[in-house]
Amino acid sequence: MTSPAPQVDVLIVGSGPAGLAAAIELRRLGVPRVLVVERESEAGGIPRHANHIGFGMRDLHRLFTGPHYAQHYVSHARRAGVELRMLTTVTDWSSDVALRLTSPTGLDTVTAHAIVLATGCRERPRAARLIPGNRPLGVLTTGALQQSVYLHRQSVGRRAVVVGAEHVSFSAVLTLAHGGATTVAMVTEHPRHQTYLPYKWLSTTPRRVPILVSHRITQIIGRHRVEAIEATDTRTGAARWIECDTVIFSGDWIPDHELARRGGLAMDPATRAPRVDCSLRTSIRGVFAAGNLLHAAETADIAALGGRHAARAVTTFLESGRWFARPPLPVVCEPPLYWISPSAIGGADQRPPRDRFTARVREFCDDADLVVRQGTRVLWRHRYRHLVPTLPMHVSADWLGRVDPNGEPITLQLSVA
Repeated sequence: MTSPAPQVDVLIVGSGPAGLAAAIELRRLGVPRVLVVERESEAGGIPRHANHIGFGMRDLHRLFTGPHYAQHYVSHARRAGVELRMLTTVTDWSSDVALRLTSPTGLDTVTAHAIVLATGCRERPRAARLIPGNRPLGVLTTGALQQSVYLHRQSVGRRAVVVGAEHVSFSAVLTLAHGGATTVAMVTEHPRHQTYLPYKWLSTTPRRVPILVSHRITQIIGRHRVEAIEATDTRTGAARWIECDTVIFSGDWIPDHELARRGGLAMDPATRAPRVDCSLRTSIRGVFAAGNLLHAAETADIAALGGRHAARAVTTFLESGRWFARPPLPVVCEPPLYWISPSAIGGADQRPPRDRFTARVREFCDDADLVVRQGTRVLWRHRYRHLVPTLPMHVSADWLGRVDPNGEPITLQLSVA
């Protein structure tokens, strides 16, 4: 006879800000046994190796460096009685409420009354961007760069090109400087950078880093180590070679969604993330999702606040057992909008995290009018002065009370003046 599978109240997959914040909030709300599983050797997520200031403003109301921010959540989780299991990978679903785990101690199956997926996101690597050329050493993502410089104290090169010009791209410039490398260029296909001017000035202006806008990498050159890249102007077709020994691919985030897909959760085709309602409930009873798995990639404090929001919804579910009374209404974006989170409406009485939806555009839009419709009815409209790709677009939730739960899907339309 086999022994019964271990039983916990809530199983959380991922120990980044969303997962740990959810676990701490669950314990604060009185949930007895909360287990967090993490495939890395240490808990804390990406902030562990993002050694710069700027973490914690919205959730903790003070500023931390990334490692201190991560340690704050880890220590608070341990003090709250959260069980943390490191070096543990979720390999598959045993049922809708049970996951198969593997770790150095062997195989295990854990059942839970509720599961929270907080697996985060990752940058799209070179192979997924279909960049031609050789396959030499010296090609990394920002995440790999930060781990090399801040966790392993390794040198990654001397002359680097950063692909991208969003927040994390400028962070890569600072990380390269800390690692002793000079950024010789940033390359973006957009007509201008996608970060805030103070951050651009802090990272690139003192170092005189040129930003090649409307350019894309068309070739990486080098046999054993990167020797140069070819950058092509998308407006004229003119190409140039830039000598370098390191290429950093930054941004272009995708959700870490493999586990959600293996579980058969309904996925949003635009984000490739689980489709969730305002309570962050997925299509499978008892399974929730939170953090940058849903909106790759917001800041750590936004992910943490989403984790807290999920924890409150999980507690309500554990107490009442209520799930969807009817299939949720999908929220559909029309170009130039391309995704929104949450992406479904499960009830007009629910509110999304931070009482707002988060959306993104594919291109720069000035003086744009957003209209939220259900069928022919206009639920809400608002004008945005400036919308920037990769930066969040916040959509008020004030229109939720006007949604007909038996009506058509919700549509977001953006018209540019």
